[in-house]
Amino acid sequence: MWRREAGTVVRRAGVLPEPVVAPFVIVAGGQVPRVPTEWAPHSHRLHELVWVRGGTLTSRVEDRLFTVSEGHGLWMPAGVVHGGRATAGAEFRDAFFAPDRTPFAFGEPKAIEMTPLLESLLTHLARTDLDAAARARAESVVFDVIRPSERQFALQLPGDARIDAIAEALLDDPADCRSLEEWARSLGISDRTITRAFRHTTGLSFAQWRQMLRVHRALTLLSEGFDVMTVSETLGYAQPSSFIAAFRRVMGTTPGAFFDAADDSSGNVRIPVSRVQNS
Repeated sequence: MWRREAGTVVRRAGVLPEPVVAPFVIVAGGQVPRVPTEWAPHSHRLHELVWVRGGTLTSRVEDRLFTVSEGHGLWMPAGVVHGGRATAGAEFRDAFFAPDRTPFAFGEPKAIEMTPLLESLLTHLARTDLDAAARARAESVVFDVIRPSERQFALQLPGDARIDAIAEALLDDPADCRSLEEWARSLGISDRTITRAFRHTTGLSFAQWRQMLRVHRALTLLSEGFDVMTVSETLGYAQPSSFIAAFRRVMGTTPGAFFDAADDSSGNVRIPVSRVQNS
């Protein structure tokens, strides 16, 4: 994924909770990593729903990169290999669902709308003192209210040997401003070949794909409290206004409004939005 930050802790997947036996279907929990934390690629025998408060979670699943922030979660079907990274200080929460007793199926990773009701129910199910009847009632409501988010914010990686070097370089340094023509000269291929390869593998032009990648990275930086000017410089924009315009094209709103909406929908206080300036 992104260049690993200094101080990042790399972990293997934890042991799955054992109490997922009848009549339990869902087991939930949480933690607050004090430093940037990365989970090596792994899979689970259970479905997993992960979400964060006060930060972002990035997950790599084969040739897709998912970024979820406040108000959204990520559903990972059982058996799907994935890696992940959470920002420092984010409240990382997860819930595991027994596949044979979950009355719905998302066959692929999905962004999930983490409404206050859904979060409250899953927090309730993290308690250890619930009797079977109380747990069954809460689980049945979870099944009724869980639904995919209207925005499935995933970045398709090319997976094409002709242009993979471009994707790798931009993941390592999103501020890399080399033009299509410069990349073509560097790789010894035509700019038309690069254009066709990006369109064929990602559905986007090279410029659109780079813009989308930068917005993915911006979500993480903004959630960590960096202001818009710093983020725009980090991502290679000449002016904050150019970054804000690009963010609006991808997300449909400005950075400040995006995080304000997330605060309103979650009902929780995240890293102060006042630190996201110039929006």
